[in-house]
Amino acid sequence: MTARRFGSEWLVGPPDQPSGRLRIRVQVVLTTLLVSTNVIGAAIVFGITFLVTPGGGPNAAYLGALAIAVPVYVGVAVLIGTGTITVSALRALRWSIEDQEPTARERRTTLRLPWRLTLVQTVLWLGGLVIFTAIAAVKQPEAVLGAVFAVGIAGLVVSAIAYLFTEFVLRPVAARALQGRADEGEMGAGVERRMLLFWGLGTAAPVLGLVVAALAAITRDDTSIRRLAFIVLGLAAVVLLFGLLVTVLNARSVVAPIDAVQQAMARVADGDLDVEVRVDDGTELGLLQSGFNEMAQGLREREQIRELFGRHVGRAVAQAATDGEVELGGETRVVSVLMVDLIGSTTYAATRSPAEVVAVLNRFFSVIVEEVDAHAGLVNKFMGDAVLAIFGAPVHLDDHAGAALASARRIAARLDQEVPEIGAGIGVSTGQAVAGNVGHRSRFEYTVIGDAVNAAARLTELAKDVDGHVLVASASVTASGPDEQAFWQPHGSPVLRGREEPTPVCVLA
Repeated sequence: MTARRFGSEWLVGPPDQPSGRLRIRVQVVLTTLLVSTNVIGAAIVFGITFLVTPGGGPNAAYLGALAIAVPVYVGVAVLIGTGTITVSALRALRWSIEDQEPTARERRTTLRLPWRLTLVQTVLWLGGLVIFTAIAAVKQPEAVLGAVFAVGIAGLVVSAIAYLFTEFVLRPVAARALQGRADEGEMGAGVERRMLLFWGLGTAAPVLGLVVAALAAITRDDTSIRRLAFIVLGLAAVVLLFGLLVTVLNARSVVAPIDAVQQAMARVADGDLDVEVRVDDGTELGLLQSGFNEMAQGLREREQIRELFGRHVGRAVAQAATDGEVELGGETRVVSVLMVDLIGSTTYAATRSPAEVVAVLNRFFSVIVEEVDAHAGLVNKFMGDAVLAIFGAPVHLDDHAGAALASARRIAARLDQEVPEIGAGIGVSTGQAVAGNVGHRSRFEYTVIGDAVNAAARLTELAKDVDGHVLVASASVTASGPDEQAFWQPHGSPVLRGREEPTPVCVLA
């Protein structure tokens, strides 16, 4: 599940839009924004020219030349720029239009496209700088400095805004190029270069403007304090207005990827590991987005492994293994052991089809696993058609005997109702056992070894011949709480195989 979509979808469209629609949308939106930005830049040139040109502004000849040159040059520049940008963009994005997988070279070209298109804008404004400076030199020589300053400031503003607009419009294409990942070797311009550019616009350009105003005041006798104040105020208005716009756009381009990662991290903290951040930034921020996706993928894989591991060894053992180092060895504990073994399974299997046998075994094992889990026990192993469960290890359980007995009662009742085709003997024993990992360092399992396990196995065999098919050690009943003891009654003291002394046992009351 993707953490977020692109900002302002009504402009750039949703991430999964068709390639044809994406091409048209990118071309129309990008052209509109760039043309509008250049027209605003032309207006800035006019405004600054009137403020900086000494002698009360442009003379009639200079003003007439500007009235003709500016619209003509802006129109020609827009046509050339739009054509160049369109051709460059379509050539660089051909893979996206044709729904192809981008090569490494195409990916790099796509991520660096905003800088290439901005370079086109800058070159056009340099051409304007040359033309308008030449016009000023011919029509009003004292206005040369003002022309250089006006076109220079406007060019900086337009180029910076054009870059941010281009990067914004091309984000859906960048997302397709990156495809959920980012490679440092394929990144476009970094955040550092972007910050330096906007430092130049926000700091260097205003300071340069003040320097020009100061030079004009020093070198020109006709520059009054009043006019100097107008120059400074006009320059401040331009820089504040468009500097704010550039700063907002730049902040959004930096904050949006970080915000997406922050929201995704919050969802991961809430347990949602299926979240994915859409990688749509060709800078170090794209590496951040991609790094989060790799982290989330690793967490999903780890959770899948732990889930699979838990199915094999039990969730308690799996959790203990993931919480610390797993080593060979064990510890002596007092535990309760429950064993369940089918009655007449060999005969049943011989008279039924394999599919029927498997279906019965699945229902049989499901009942046992559900009840053991419900009473905080561990299904330690399946031994053919028998099951061994432990209560009190590896996780400590205060009333492990009561839990084992309650689980035995519920299993007997459910098997009688849900698996009536075949019976099962159930035995429970409580005592000391060694619980831990046994085997080899390359292959071991968690198990319990001791007299309590052996006794449970013997009681299970005897249980097949008693009413209810449940036979438990009296020691287990004694160790349980009063509420559980009420369900059991004594049933003699048989001598279990392998023992010399009789073992008091109980059955369901």
